[in-house]
Amino acid sequence: MKCALITGGSRGIGRAVCIKMAELGYHVLINYKGNEAAALETLEAVKAAGSTGELLQFNVGSAEEVSSVLGAWMEAHKEDQIEVLVNNAGVREDGLMFMMSEAQWNNVLNISLNGFYYVTKQVLSSMLMKRYGRIINMVSLSGIKGLAGQTNYSAAKAGVIGATKALAQEIAKRGVTVNAVAPGFIKTDMTAELNEKELAAQVPMNRFGTAEEVAEAVAFFASKGAGYITGEVLSINGGLYT
Repeated sequence: MKCALITGGSRGIGRAVCIKMAELGYHVLINYKGNEAAALETLEAVKAAGSTGELLQFNVGSAEEVSSVLGAWMEAHKEDQIEVLVNNAGVREDGLMFMMSEAQWNNVLNISLNGFYYVTKQVLSSMLMKRYGRIINMVSLSGIKGLAGQTNYSAAKAGVIGATKALAQEIAKRGVTVNAVAPGFIKTDMTAELNEKELAAQVPMNRFGTAEEVAEAVAFFASKGAGYITGEVLSINGGLYT
């Protein structure tokens, strides 16, 4: 069974990616931290797209949970391969640096940056042994240019961009690619509190993007046809920043 693991797959971009992977024929492993109802909705959408899936509940920022849940799944499914890993889980806790608490800093970096390390390390050996894999990391416009009020988020995503480029060079000979997708303003729950009309006016395309448009880019990096592309960061921002 060929599987795709999407962290933070219960809502928004994660859900759109889960559905797209289902359309491509993958058995979809939907990771979520706490919102089981939303995760079940994603699972139903995966089935409606004509594929199969299952839920894996763990906090990507916890080495123990990643090992006990994801590690146990891999141990029980040695004949199945996680061909595609999408490191999508992330949180925002925006605030100006001089007012930012240590907890706000640590939580954002832990989920995005440490989460990338824990989950990728868990599945990497299998990909290397099978000499095939696609790792796609969800980063952000914030990690490329930096955004005021998001020092923690910008640092986390910039860190994942650096890790993407370094890991890509380490494992290219084994047929495993590592790329990143950097969305700008995308219409999701995470951006619901933003002033869409005001911010969209700054975007050359004059609108927010959709989660489905991001999922299309993920699908390209996940494809066999993208096998000679690695270490790249693809911006999806309507021309806001190039």
